[in-house]
Amino acid sequence: MSLASWFGWNEPPTRFSQRTPTEMVVETLMMELNWQTKQAEKQQRERENEYRKIKTGVDYGWLVSYPKQSYDISPGERLQLEDMCTKIHPSYCGAAILRFRQLITEYEPEVQEVSRLFRSVLQEAAEKIKEEEEAKKLARQWNTKNKSSLSLATFKSRSRISPFISDIKTISEDVERGTQPTRRIWSMPEFRNVK
Repeated sequence: MSLASWFGWNEPPTRFSQRTPTEMVVETLMMELNWQTKQAEKQQRERENEYRKIKTGVDYGWLVSYPKQSYDISPGERLQLEDMCTKIHPSYCGAAILRFRQLITEYEPEVQEVSRLFRSVLQEAAEKIKEEEEAKKLARQWNTKNKSSLSLATFKSRSRISPFISDIKTISEDVERGTQPTRRIWSMPEFRNVK
């Protein structure tokens, strides 16, 4: 027996599953939802126990055994949430999770409300992504428009006539000198009143 067979040197290297970033985002966000649902269920049980203690004055909590997870999201709602998760860009995944956790700590929702909070966070993130894409699109349009207008501006600036440096005679120059104006040779013809 060779040493190579013991250590598995001749075996092909194990490959990790080739998942797309979208699949990883969906999986991460749905794991967060499941975890927050379990936490909300645990807190709800604790609140119910406290209420029973106050109401009866006796603590029977040590006798009660709870199922691991009694609340589950319906399959249709789960598919809708997964579809919404696919619209979240990987760079927004962490921000969406932080926002979701922030809302959970603010509102301390019941178990049934957790999925609605999650849905609102996903909608908020999708809207933010859409707004940023529109802003980028407008910026690209603005940049391409500016490049074309700059080339026209340089062309126009070369063909401008400076009003201060001119060889064109004006009437005001003749009046200032006190001379009789000569016959006009301008672009407009002279109109004389013929009697």
